[in-house]
Amino acid sequence: MRVALAVVPAVSAVVGVDVSQSVSESEFSCLRTPGGQGGVEFVIARVYQSGGRLDPVGAQTIKNAKAAGIQYVDGYIFPCVSCGNAAGQVSATVDHLRSSGADFGMLWYDIENYHWGSQSANQAFIKEMVDEGKKLGIKAGIYTNYNNWATIVGASWNYPASQGLPVWYAHYDGSASFSDFGSFGGWSKPNIKQYLGDKSSCGVGVDYNWYPSGEDVVV
Repeated sequence: MRVALAVVPAVSAVVGVDVSQSVSESEFSCLRTPGGQGGVEFVIARVYQSGGRLDPVGAQTIKNAKAAGIQYVDGYIFPCVSCGNAAGQVSATVDHLRSSGADFGMLWYDIENYHWGSQSANQAFIKEMVDEGKKLGIKAGIYTNYNNWATIVGASWNYPASQGLPVWYAHYDGSASFSDFGSFGGWSKPNIKQYLGDKSSCGVGVDYNWYPSGEDVVV
């Protein structure tokens, strides 16, 4: 997940969190302080739910993160595949965030095993999301991992990568390193790694994410 993301030189390893619940400004301020995984420097908040509706707390969570001084704040869409209208889910999310004054850097499309159809139908659905994001002029990326991607669309399907979308991948090995990453979907290099899942910090349920120092990252 990274955010307003412009391309900036990373000067040190950076830790961030993704959240799927309401998080207050004070809780984000707490997360910014050095803790077990270090101070949080970026946030990715859920802004659309798999049940087919806008996340009712997503926009405010983004605003709270910004108010707490977190510079890089993104959102992620957990799409409702059975609902259809992939483009509509993206446009509804963007319209809602903009009208709510929630200043996001990127939207990440969450592609994990959950009520998908055939690979060809799944490819068409994701392509529709990608194309709508481009039409709306937003920065976007894909959240997934090799196993999910291979099952849902086929490991070699590379349309999002061919359109310049980066990948944020999940591997809960507790290691802040890309050494475990293997190429798939046209991505030879990841952007972010989700390396710890279902943790709690400052009373907030979070997943921990990381990107390395010494290279340009999309944020």
